[in-house]
Amino acid sequence: MIAIPLPFVVALLLSILAILLFLRREETTPSAFVFIALCALTTTVVGLRWSFDYPLFRLIQPILASCIPVTAWYCFSIAHQPHPFKIWHLLPPVFVTLASFTYPFWQPPLDPVLTLLYVAYGAALIRASYKTSNLPEQVRLSDIDNALKAERIAGAMLLMSAMIDGAVAIDYAFFSGDHILLILTISHAVLLPVLVIAVIMMSLSMAPNHRDASQNDEQSTTIAASKDKSNQPLSTDEVNDIVHKIDVLLTTKDVFLDPDLSLDRLARKACIPARQISAAINQCYGRNISQVVNEYRIERAKQLLISTNKNITQVYLDSGFQTKSNFHREFSRVTGQTPSAFRHSMQDSTQTRSNE
Repeated sequence: MIAIPLPFVVALLLSILAILLFLRREETTPSAFVFIALCALTTTVVGLRWSFDYPLFRLIQPILASCIPVTAWYCFSIAHQPHPFKIWHLLPPVFVTLASFTYPFWQPPLDPVLTLLYVAYGAALIRASYKTSNLPEQVRLSDIDNALKAERIAGAMLLMSAMIDGAVAIDYAFFSGDHILLILTISHAVLLPVLVIAVIMMSLSMAPNHRDASQNDEQSTTIAASKDKSNQPLSTDEVNDIVHKIDVLLTTKDVFLDPDLSLDRLARKACIPARQISAAINQCYGRNISQVVNEYRIERAKQLLISTNKNITQVYLDSGFQTKSNFHREFSRVTGQTPSAFRHSMQDSTQTRSNE
């Protein structure tokens, strides 16, 4: 029986995953597709290098490896704020490329550079996921918690990949590379697939970027002008004003019923920069905007559970939730009960009052 090296198996699975993602043709998945394709190519090159040890593969491998953390960072950064790719992020891959082609002449420290690169981007992803003032604006509000978890997981995987790079360097230095296959097996069987899954989770959490038809150019100009001071601390009056506007928007327009509602979309409807909304909500309620919007959805769900005979699935869909798990989690957080238990308790309470 022919034994297929693990990197080729992983590369095949990643290729299939990339094709499936491409066939979905969703607006939010192109960056994830590019990342998965890059990972599949990198894994293939790794397998070819350690199976055949061609000089070309030794040359290409560090170049592709240097692109992975940069591309992962981009996949998550566009979920926070849509912006053009900053050119300075290309400097590490460019340096690694030049160093790889000129390696015979001056033997640059490629392994430490790659390790540092993975550490830097891994730490940056974890740091970004914990900044309450920098919530992912393009992600559906109902999916923000999962998106932030995915970002932390991706950061952790990059940090662990840096440890793998360090382990490879140590194995070469002290053990002549005797354990290299075991180290690579751990890397390609665990770390890379988990990193890919985290990127997919983030991309699928992003809301389609539809421009609100009710938003005119004057409103866009107002938001753009306000962004100039969006990083400045908000006064108490500004916080109260923003919170009032958001409350009016949620209660009178029922925008929370939009399952694709994101912080960016809410900001456009309110004509207030997303960061100011996030900061004001946090300062006023001590909770993030996702939790606050979900509380409006839970109130609607409670009304439907009491006043209608709709099943739980229809209730959460009519309340603005997309998934049953998210609905149950948020309902329990707000009410301390499951939706079914809440409905039964309300029915029992009504029956008791009618019997009195």
